[in-house]
Amino acid sequence: MKRISRLELLNTGTELLFGSVLNTHLSYLGQQLFSLGLRIQRQTTVPDGYAIRDAILEAASRSDALLITGGLGPTSDDVTRDIVAELTNRPLEYVEPIFEKIRARFDRRGLRMSERISRQAYVPRGATVLDNDFGTAPGLYVPATEQLPYMFLLPGPPRELRPMFEAKVVPLLRGLTAETDLQAIVYRTSGLGESYLEEMVGKDLEALPGIEVGYCARVGEVDLRLIGGAKTLAEADRLAREKLGDYIVTTEAKELEEVVVQRLTECRASLATAESCTGGHLADRLTNVPGASAVLLEGHVTYSNAAKESTLSVPRHLLETVGAVSEEVAAAMAEGVRTRANADFGLSTTGIAGPGGGTEAKPVGTVFIGLAEKGGKTRVEKHFFPSDRPTFKQMVSQYALNLLRRRL
Repeated sequence: MKRISRLELLNTGTELLFGSVLNTHLSYLGQQLFSLGLRIQRQTTVPDGYAIRDAILEAASRSDALLITGGLGPTSDDVTRDIVAELTNRPLEYVEPIFEKIRARFDRRGLRMSERISRQAYVPRGATVLDNDFGTAPGLYVPATEQLPYMFLLPGPPRELRPMFEAKVVPLLRGLTAETDLQAIVYRTSGLGESYLEEMVGKDLEALPGIEVGYCARVGEVDLRLIGGAKTLAEADRLAREKLGDYIVTTEAKELEEVVVQRLTECRASLATAESCTGGHLADRLTNVPGASAVLLEGHVTYSNAAKESTLSVPRHLLETVGAVSEEVAAAMAEGVRTRANADFGLSTTGIAGPGGGTEAKPVGTVFIGLAEKGGKTRVEKHFFPSDRPTFKQMVSQYALNLLRRRL
């Protein structure tokens, strides 16, 4: 029996290339397969129709297994089943139990069946049917031949594909995949640019045998990805943690705001926010996390000077002398909201998002972030993020949350 080591993904559907439907299959299947010791070597997207045939033959020259999504429905553009039957010399055969299951589903929902629905009950001879408990089109598993890889045909809608993959395909793949100790660790970091992160740790990690190192930068954060065998990966993990320290936010699939809410909860600490330039984005991120209500007491958008003065008790003379975008006002905002809410921490943002409003002393992109704590000192950080307004707001909220995380 041929063992699977090289696997490819073929997504079919004109709607994916037209841009009207977002293709989420790669992200989901990539994560699921890695837990089995498999990695997607290549992903291809083709439109409905006979481009699928060429894509299958091309993939067959370099892969042991092929996951194919879409094209199993009842309409004329659903031809994946027919193409696979042709390529494997397996004539399509009508399977009555499949049709009866589809009929029962329509009856339960009180829907009329069209004549073309029966197309979904035709199966390439000898293929294994993968039951679809969330739709009408069954999936199919076709064993490998000398010329063709193992093929797993899956429905296009994610609500049908995902439960089918986990219940039906995973057990089959486990029996066909060679054992491996391949593992991965992803370190989500904040406060470092991609090149600085590599400068700190890259050469040392790349010197370890059998370790694959990768980086993925997003707004305000960078992921460091390590892949390798268990023993070498343990040494790489020790080295990464030693070099990066508290720049590492988490190694779990969590956002920064989730980590902050978790740490506040563990510390039994409370928070209040005062935002100007971020316009509520900081509080929005926090309140997207379940359980935030236990730690976030208040959130205020004090966009005008008058609001800063009346809501947060920022002294008028500060606003008139040093201006709203200043270290002094950021500190006063953080202290004012903390006192107002009687919270353990007060977090503030004040800056110039642009495109106008900047000066030579305070250009567009200037921001001050304040963190006040009960019984402790107030700290303020100054940053410069010249960018469009949405990116600026995301960067500022990222650095504000990370300031609090590092304190916690």
